[in-house]
Amino acid sequence: MHQIQLPEFAAPDTSAALESVVIHDITAEERAEIAALAGTLTGTRHPLIDTPEWPSAAMDASALLPRTLLRALRAFRHDPGPQGALLLRGLPVTDGEQLPPTPGVPNSVERVPTTAAAVIASVMLQLGEVIAFRNEKDGHLVQNVVPVPGHEISQSNAGSVLLELHIENAFHDNRPDYVGLLSLREDPTGDARLCTSSIRQALPLLDASVIQVLAEPRFRTDPPPSFGAQEGAPSMHPILQGDLADPNAVVDFAATHPQDDAAKFAMAALRDAFVATMSAHRLQVGDLAVVDNRVTVHGRTSFTPRYDGNDRWMERVYAHLDNRRSRADRPGGGRVLG
Repeated sequence: MHQIQLPEFAAPDTSAALESVVIHDITAEERAEIAALAGTLTGTRHPLIDTPEWPSAAMDASALLPRTLLRALRAFRHDPGPQGALLLRGLPVTDGEQLPPTPGVPNSVERVPTTAAAVIASVMLQLGEVIAFRNEKDGHLVQNVVPVPGHEISQSNAGSVLLELHIENAFHDNRPDYVGLLSLREDPTGDARLCTSSIRQALPLLDASVIQVLAEPRFRTDPPPSFGAQEGAPSMHPILQGDLADPNAVVDFAATHPQDDAAKFAMAALRDAFVATMSAHRLQVGDLAVVDNRVTVHGRTSFTPRYDGNDRWMERVYAHLDNRRSRADRPGGGRVLG
């Protein structure tokens, strides 16, 4: 196994970054409309998020989202564009009540429906089927991404050191097609930036010989720390898959291991190309970043948590385009992959 050196990347200028992603601004009228829809799904009188009934109700509500938002989501699903990321701005995250303190415990999730949970689930259900993984946060559908004391150096959603560029759950055969990240509270230091980079923009920077190596099964990818120990050794796989004129990427620069010198060189060249074409996003409250997990890697710059209840807080939801593809991994045909 050949390790590669991973110098910390610097976030590019945010204003330039925003020009390279698809942006959809929610109007005040649409925001009120979305908040009203979320209100039909929230509160203790409703089923819990992880019951079969609540996602079904959220699916019905999602069909009633504003027409311009539905159009933007359908266009992104059809073609995620050069950057493979969509930024929705101005979504409601509360019903007017004060946001509670940022959670600070491991494996934090949302169980009781909230406005933010209803919004992100409804949006993601327009891109595919909302799913989760049993070994990650016990398979809860709406997960909190927050810094956790004692986990600062973890290469996971609980850490605060630089989070390496990665395809979400790259080790898994049925990894998500889309990752949604909804900002409930900004990082008060301003240092934490979501970073994205698409293979569509990185590929032209690579030599043909490098592309050929990346398309061969010369790499192994370990599960992230959030999954815990897994049985058996991960299988060999190519990083670039599908049509090499417009390939999918399967890589996690903290967990993918090249198996020979040529693979090590090619993977380092790929990371350099991703960093050279990377965009950084300082997500504001109500911003929902949707990443096409087939073509776009994402990561996060380092920041310093204060653990005072005001730290950065995002909610995360996964979506699959083809739920039938993962049926063998979903006991009982539910939304949780075993």
